[in-house]
Amino acid sequence: MNWILLFIAGLFEVMFATCLGKAKETTGSEAYLWYFGFFISLLISMLLLIKVTQSLPIGTSYAIWTGIGAVGTVLIGIFLFKEPVDFLRLFFLATLILSIVGLKFVSH
Repeated sequence: MNWILLFIAGLFEVMFATCLGKAKETTGSEAYLWYFGFFISLLISMLLLIKVTQSLPIGTSYAIWTGIGAVGTVLIGIFLFKEPVDFLRLFFLATLILSIVGLKFVSH
């Protein structure tokens, strides 16, 4: 169950990064709504991370949480914000994913 919560916490990290990107693209009350989404996503992500670290090692939890956030944010950047895609970027993204999976397998 803790691994599922850690994955969900990572998804909320992706959400708060996405909200920041969208807030940068908008103005006025729409930007404030994105900032509100950022705050709520950040709060949920941190609370889930705190809960998970009560049972899983902090180093492993944090590394996986940031890894999920990094991978998700890069993918959102590519698909939503039209950031460039090239071989090296995808190669290092794949190595990051493999590292996350590896940490899951070697953690007790």
